[in-house]
Amino acid sequence: MRLTVFGATGGTGLELLRQGLERAHEMTAVVRDASRLPADLRDRLDVVEADVMDPDAVAPAVKGRDAVLSAMGTRERGPTTVHSGSITSIMAAMRRTGSRRLLMVSASGMVAGPDDGPLVRYVLKPLVVQRLFRHSYADLARAEELLRAGDLDWTIVRPSRLTDAGRTGAYRTAMDRNLRGGMNTTRADLAACLLELIGDAASVGHVVSVAT
Repeated sequence: MRLTVFGATGGTGLELLRQGLERAHEMTAVVRDASRLPADLRDRLDVVEADVMDPDAVAPAVKGRDAVLSAMGTRERGPTTVHSGSITSIMAAMRRTGSRRLLMVSASGMVAGPDDGPLVRYVLKPLVVQRLFRHSYADLARAEELLRAGDLDWTIVRPSRLTDAGRTGAYRTAMDRNLRGGMNTTRADLAACLLELIGDAASVGHVVSVAT
């Protein structure tokens, strides 16, 4: 398959690129600065330097692709529009070029529900995690709203707290609900899950929670 990754220089983005190449996919990385890609990857990828907030700039990177994956993120704790702004631009570019399949990484911490344990639902998420990441989560929620309101073949993937512990191959998923006991997700397992979901028609129009 021909796949395009946004947020390609982040931890999840790099895992997507490496694992996609392992699976013999044709990978395109959209980056602001190509020098931030590891040297061992650059010659094996199509690299597009572009401002993700500009639909005209990213349109060539999504045209003719079998799927587009957004692993956009920010390290800033203040107000942000990185998630909503980038997904708006990506969606506009995909509509212009006729691309359909879009997967976006979100976060399970932004939603507390009955499938969480009592401590997580009533204490950890609302009193700790959601306060700490309130600005990023507000923007993620807006990005999810935009994706749901669009007409693309979308899947939202919500991992739990991300770690760099490596690929376990033992991740769990749940559709349209949280995972009880799913406290951590390795970035490598998240990338593997995303790549598997590309061809999963049952996941289109749904939220998939994932945890290692």
